[in-house]
Amino acid sequence: MMTELNQFITLSEAERPLFVGVDVGGTNIKIGLLDDSGSSLAYHKIPTEVERGPDDASRRIAEGVAYTLKQIDATHDDIARLGLATPGPMDLAKGMLLTPGNLPGWWDFPIRDRVSAECGLPVRFANDANAAAFGEFWRGAGVDVHSIVLLTLGTGIGGGVVIGDLLIEGAYGCGGECGHILVDPSDDAPLDSLDKTGSLEAFCGSYAVIGRASQALDAGRESTLAQIRLRNQELTPLAIAEAAEAGDELAYEVVMETARYLGLGIVTLVHTIDPDIVVLGGAMTFGGADHPLGEAFLQKVHDVARPRLLPPLRETLRIEFAQLGGDAGYIGAAGLARLEHRSQAALQ
Repeated sequence: MMTELNQFITLSEAERPLFVGVDVGGTNIKIGLLDDSGSSLAYHKIPTEVERGPDDASRRIAEGVAYTLKQIDATHDDIARLGLATPGPMDLAKGMLLTPGNLPGWWDFPIRDRVSAECGLPVRFANDANAAAFGEFWRGAGVDVHSIVLLTLGTGIGGGVVIGDLLIEGAYGCGGECGHILVDPSDDAPLDSLDKTGSLEAFCGSYAVIGRASQALDAGRESTLAQIRLRNQELTPLAIAEAAEAGDELAYEVVMETARYLGLGIVTLVHTIDPDIVVLGGAMTFGGADHPLGEAFLQKVHDVARPRLLPPLRETLRIEFAQLGGDAGYIGAAGLARLEHRSQAALQ
């Protein structure tokens, strides 16, 4: 995978040392090789095959790293450190996966040390959303700023906060869990994926978007979305977006209501962190930049957030779409490995 900002260079052009970034997802494991400036040299992707278990995945990550190096005739000695991003929850200090919902059978697994042993490299371990935030900070939408908040919009709402070169991970690895901030304290507010009421995720996660559309249809609202249910097909955010683009009033309202709640959540984050930029990424940005529905979605977020901000922030805050796409996780993981390598080198 390669975005417009993430163009590959050759080994002869690379600034040493090199770093490997690994982003473990429920479907695929992405492996990238980057130099000290953050330029990409090689990329490889392997299926996660969750059912084969974490030991097998750790071995295949090592094989994938070796293959990635071979693509450009780099050697193991060129690599200073590996960055590993996985879904949470996790115990960062111990390098443990705890109970990741999309990796069943991988619970309570010492993945950092296992991958380190298989690859023969020191490993910097991070939450996948945090790694994506650092990727956008280092090489994406936040490349020219001091501080960034990333919100990843998908089934749930992931997040990450970077200030300077510091990734806010927290005492228990839960720093930057922006999807779980409260936007509605009502006892009857919607539930999120962890059965908590009123969180940002409960209003802006994909299941929340589908739920609002379904409730409106059940109440008798007219919409082309009703035809999807009549055909016994699945109602999805993509289907809602396509209907909104085609002029469906209900679908458009659902998208804009999602933007409204997102804007309210951003107000809380901005008043807590005061970042230079808030970046929106993930699969559910309704087309994203340069797309009519995506731009309308982003404008609604702006329109909701700005009047509620303190005066000094209203005109200075940037809210933009992410730029690295699915590359952000492995780029950020490599960037965090680079920071840790530099920190260790400074102590020696």
